[in-house]
Amino acid sequence: MKSLRLNLTAIASETDGREKAHTAASPDAASSTHVTPEEKELLSGPVSQAPEFNTEGAFRKVGRDLLVNRLNFVNFQEDCIQLHFTHRDYDRRLLIPAFPQPCMGPDLECRWAEETDWASLVQNHELKYILVPRGEKFIQAIPEVIEINAQGCRLALPEASYEITHRRVERHRCRGITVHLIQNSSSFSGSLLDFTISSYRVELRAEPPQSLEWIDTALPVQVIFHSGSQTLYSSECRIIRTTPGRHTRGYVLEPLKHEIQRYHKSEFRSERQILVPSPNIIFRHPFTQKRVELKVADLSGSGFAVEEDEAASVLLPGLILPMVELAFGNMFRITCSAQVVFHKPAPGAELRPRVRCGLALIDVSARDHIKLLGILHQVRDKNAYVCNDIDPEALWDFLFETGFIYPAKYAQIEKHKKEIKETYAKLYSRSPDIARHFVYQDNGVILGHMATLRFWERTWLIHHHAARKSALPKAGLFVLDQIGRFVHDTFRIRGLHMDYMVFYYRPQNRFPNRVFGGVARHIDNPKICSLDAFAFVRIEEPRENSPSLPAGWQIDAATAADLEDLTCFYERASGGVMLKAMDLEPGGWQEEQLCREFQNHGFKRERHLFALRAGGRLKALLIVNISDIGLNLADLVHCINAMILEPRELPPEVLFSALRQVLRATGQHGIPALIFPQSYAEENAIPIEKVYHLWAYDIHGHSQKYYKYLSRLSKYI
Repeated sequence: MKSLRLNLTAIASETDGREKAHTAASPDAASSTHVTPEEKELLSGPVSQAPEFNTEGAFRKVGRDLLVNRLNFVNFQEDCIQLHFTHRDYDRRLLIPAFPQPCMGPDLECRWAEETDWASLVQNHELKYILVPRGEKFIQAIPEVIEINAQGCRLALPEASYEITHRRVERHRCRGITVHLIQNSSSFSGSLLDFTISSYRVELRAEPPQSLEWIDTALPVQVIFHSGSQTLYSSECRIIRTTPGRHTRGYVLEPLKHEIQRYHKSEFRSERQILVPSPNIIFRHPFTQKRVELKVADLSGSGFAVEEDEAASVLLPGLILPMVELAFGNMFRITCSAQVVFHKPAPGAELRPRVRCGLALIDVSARDHIKLLGILHQVRDKNAYVCNDIDPEALWDFLFETGFIYPAKYAQIEKHKKEIKETYAKLYSRSPDIARHFVYQDNGVILGHMATLRFWERTWLIHHHAARKSALPKAGLFVLDQIGRFVHDTFRIRGLHMDYMVFYYRPQNRFPNRVFGGVARHIDNPKICSLDAFAFVRIEEPRENSPSLPAGWQIDAATAADLEDLTCFYERASGGVMLKAMDLEPGGWQEEQLCREFQNHGFKRERHLFALRAGGRLKALLIVNISDIGLNLADLVHCINAMILEPRELPPEVLFSALRQVLRATGQHGIPALIFPQSYAEENAIPIEKVYHLWAYDIHGHSQKYYKYLSRLSKYI
């Protein structure tokens, strides 16, 4: 039998709600375990209807066979029934939980769920009825007492019983939940006994030198519920009832808030969709360990709503569900963790009281989240696809026809076309966790396309934005809207690693300059959204007799102190968010987890940081990014970022000599350099092939500014 901590509960009268429920066992109690005829008469006296029952349409006659079957089911589930006793002299009732044993006939044997003062029970109380759970209702039976002893009791079951509604809201018994109650800097520990949607009953204990008298019942308390090391719930509550006790005391608590705000309220919210057929959520309730299955009312990329019967509601606002399955019929399931954020009456539930509960996603795997977004984007627009399986030939046709791959670019990538095709086959067919693509297409014809790549630990690079203007003038905006919704549904989920977005664009390209540059200019705060100009230059291939660095100059591995110097320089030069987005801050620049993740997906990502010094003083930081050829067709993730800290002290010939040395050191050749600041290249007459603006956006707390601008812009483009 499973060990279960359950309490003997005193159901106090209205006039004496705090009278002690049960006295300690007397060592002089009678040794006989048989019930005398007089005691049997006392214990099995006539039953009056219990006042706590809701009797309107609640009674239905139940035969003994069904009662026996329910008792055996309770035994099979290792659950309890309730034995209700009343005191013969005082208006006081006792509820004693007991484990029913296998029942094969009219007699039922029960074992006490915890130590019970059976001798006092026989002397002072009479059995009124037993309650056997049956779903959301109970079977109330009035048995005859055959025997009561220290282990349990034996009862004769009646021929007929009644199915009743025990109370308007069902109270759920809990298992293994630790409680911490805090008030005025004093913390008490205990356990959660049971709960309803509007209150919960806890048992607290005082450990010396604590005293339960320290708890002021007139003041609010803060409670935290744990299972092991995992926090499941916390809330500010008021105390509405207590039971007496010196070292252990029971408290009934009522939460002061019935809705929580997990995220900032925003004007632009995740769009909820009603699916037909609707999925179910399936989870094991963390308080009761019972399986719960509910129908989803509506669904978005960041949360969902469900409805449940008010009388049996189990979703407390603030409750964390560590493991939830979204089941889409027999097709597939999505696993996530979620938190209940609100609980309110459901519309149109006058005849059958129901409540609607909203849940916010806490964590979900990247692959499962993309499955969810793929469905939701299709429901919103039948031509919108997320990470769909694209025909490679159709993709290349689209990229060439839209001019994304123009003649000069093709000349650069033509010699690597076999490798690039293989890279794109992996990116677009396997949908790895490090990449996303968004497609607007009609009958297999791609009209608009945009892709993202998680190339830094907490940052996604937007690239490959193109559209067929001849087919649909606003196809580019459609995929831009798709990626905006993807970001809004993703950035709050920590496991999806989206704190920043970055995008390289050439300022002479009208569309990205209007959209991304327009966002930066509209926000006008580089701490939220910044633009930094880079000069894109080619590096001559190193020759065998290439000159080394002049005397006094040296290249070595960068240190945390070098990153601190870079931070100070960048703050003066720009004051933007680029360094945070590119993991170039002193605290996290050596993180290698992402490199391993790329490798696990069959891709290459390496990063090497070198410091160029003169006389021991840092002049430039050279970041060598190595990735698969064609991962980004503009070579923006397979290049060297040259951050020039002291432009006036660094001759261009020394810089290029240093660039060639780090290429030899890393075994690379033919990759370009992005020089920051761009003014360094201009002032030193370095041949600039292109100028790129790096748009970097801090999403957290600022996403609404982006959506407001994009919403307004979409009306005019």
